[in-house]
Amino acid sequence: MRTATTIEASGGDSWREQIDFVLEAEKLGLDICWVAEAWGSDAPSALGYYAARTERMLLGSGIMQVGTRTPVALAQTAITLSNLSEGRFLLGLGASGPQVIEGLHGLPFARPLSRIRETVEIVRQAFAGGKISYTGREFQIPRPGGDAVPMRLSMRAHHEIPIYLATLSPGMLRLTGEIADGWLGTSFVPEGAAGAYFAYLDEGLARGGRTRADLDVCQGAEVAFAPDEDALRRMVAGRKKELAFSLGGMGSASTNFYNQAYSRQGWAEIAAEVRERWQGGDRDGAAALVTDEMVLGTTLIGTEEMVRKRLRVWRDAGVDTVRLYPSGDTLDARLSTLGRAIELVQEIGSPA
Repeated sequence: MRTATTIEASGGDSWREQIDFVLEAEKLGLDICWVAEAWGSDAPSALGYYAARTERMLLGSGIMQVGTRTPVALAQTAITLSNLSEGRFLLGLGASGPQVIEGLHGLPFARPLSRIRETVEIVRQAFAGGKISYTGREFQIPRPGGDAVPMRLSMRAHHEIPIYLATLSPGMLRLTGEIADGWLGTSFVPEGAAGAYFAYLDEGLARGGRTRADLDVCQGAEVAFAPDEDALRRMVAGRKKELAFSLGGMGSASTNFYNQAYSRQGWAEIAAEVRERWQGGDRDGAAALVTDEMVLGTTLIGTEEMVRKRLRVWRDAGVDTVRLYPSGDTLDARLSTLGRAIELVQEIGSPA
């Protein structure tokens, strides 16, 4: 397995501390650093800076939101970052959700599936270097009815630019298997992944005439090492409100892809009740419903031996790249956790 992490530029860390983390992570042997934008900093600005400061590590947008930029603007950004980094850029795209797209950007969230499909097709046209001409449900390039003719970008991609999709719903997972180079997943329980995720990815792969070897499965989770059982119990208890927020507060009143993903993995009743309580304002009550099993099933939290065993389970379930979110109250603590986790991934290697 390869190792990765994600920088949350919208978090409370200073920019100086973030670049220190990225530089040290590269020294520790990390393979990929993804940069999120969510509703905070934009990803490309930070990625350009990190590209100038790093030498070996791959850098990815994790993710840029489809709908807030035109497909050609996404392609221009990707080519620029790829050329600047000498081929170390991965283009991660996702639909986000109605709260961010409609509530923050004031744009319609309608038909995200066709929007992503058409965006990827147009982006790849731009990558190929020819004139861009497209007629679809969401996009028409050039716009009809005027004097415009197809154009090509004045710059060329000097390196291959893999496209990753961040998806959770069955339809989006099928699309990922059909057209993407990689899948950026979350809310992952390896024991339930076959039915919740891989069945849909494999349908898409078959539709595209591809196999699992053609798709980089990149899954993420928090990693934390507990020195003993008492510390582990405190860690698990401290994560329950965060998980309750994902189940109850992410998305909109009608759409929560995280809640749906947990429901498909055996926690439908709990996920529904957590959401109901969270939406009703009972945040503590919602967190109290989250079980230890739910926290441990979707994280890499435990004693060192527990994390080692859990990484083997992830590997054997089909994860190619593990995105590590290291815990810690200080930069040194997070780097120490990340470094040990990278060592464990390297120890277990690839499946036999």
